[in-house]
Amino acid sequence: MIGIIGAMEIEVSSIKSLLTDTVEQEISGIQFMSGKYNNKDIVVAKCGVGKVFAAMCAEAMILKYSPETIINIGVAGCLDNSLKIGDIVIADSVVQYDMDTSALGDPKGFLSGINIVKIPSDEEIVKKLQSAVDQAGIRNVMGTIASGDKFVNDSATKRFIISEFGGKACEMEGASIGHVCYVNKVPFGVLRAMSDGADETSHMDFEEFTALAAQNSTAVLKNFLNI
Repeated sequence: MIGIIGAMEIEVSSIKSLLTDTVEQEISGIQFMSGKYNNKDIVVAKCGVGKVFAAMCAEAMILKYSPETIINIGVAGCLDNSLKIGDIVIADSVVQYDMDTSALGDPKGFLSGINIVKIPSDEEIVKKLQSAVDQAGIRNVMGTIASGDKFVNDSATKRFIISEFGGKACEMEGASIGHVCYVNKVPFGVLRAMSDGADETSHMDFEEFTALAAQNSTAVLKNFLNI
């Protein structure tokens, strides 16, 4: 079983359309669709926006469906000047940039309990995602994806994430999904398409971009599932 999580319906609807023998179930207000693609068992869910919804979704998916792998897809803000709108970042690690117990002497982003800052993605999944993105012909880089409960649209926050964590992209779900997977010992990967330029001079209509992101994500995941 492979689990796929996106924050918005447009990020997962095209993946759902690939599945056969589908069964839907609602858990904690989140709709899960399980089915088959390329003789693989797949479960897909729209988690909703933000770290809490993302964590709820990942935990429910693990407890109900016992996936061997979870992949988080969607859009993200760009933190790398070499990237353009629609390019992809594959996470080799994820970090929660808004976790801060530094007043107690911890480094920023420190996750008490697991006692690390950056949660590593599964190396084998990262390799397969990179191969899948390359096959789709989409420009991509690998690096840290940073998550926090804020829609980042200001230079100060972007500079903080870059300087403190070396982030390549910022969004609102991936690191909390990674946190849940890490605790449950479920291999995970995070794949994000850029919604803007790092220098804040590149803009694109949101609906137009999310359609492009969904198209790119579907192409990549089809390749991933065929590897």
